[in-house]
Amino acid sequence: MNAIATATITTKDTGEEIHGVTVLGDYHMNDGYDWMELIGEHGWAVIPSWGCDGWDLGQWPYVMVAGIRTADEVGNLFGMATYCEGDVTCTFYRTKARFWDAISEQAFFHWKNGQAQGPEDLPTAAAELPSRYRQPCTVFTAA
Repeated sequence: MNAIATATITTKDTGEEIHGVTVLGDYHMNDGYDWMELIGEHGWAVIPSWGCDGWDLGQWPYVMVAGIRTADEVGNLFGMATYCEGDVTCTFYRTKARFWDAISEQAFFHWKNGQAQGPEDLPTAAAELPSRYRQPCTVFTAA
């Protein structure tokens, strides 16, 4: 599969089939920083941190999570892509809440396995994460 393609996707949360969506595929040409630059040209952005205090989301340039908000005639679409040394998985959600849940699950996995710096008081399962760990980081944004 090409690193950037147009495809038909099925949303993970609502099961809708949507045609003509820009999706991300495997990228084994260069490194993660090059992938980050390439996907940025197509509206995607790598999410550097997650949760109320901005803990690491991934381990750049080897592991990254990217997102996009787009829309079709029905409404918003939220895309999440995970990059792990060139292997890319891309999923889409109709609701922002489910999109945030998916990112939170990725963050939890990396925090729990010591692949990224995260909060010290992690629960045993991602579903048990407190709400303060299940949201975008706003610590570094201007008021």
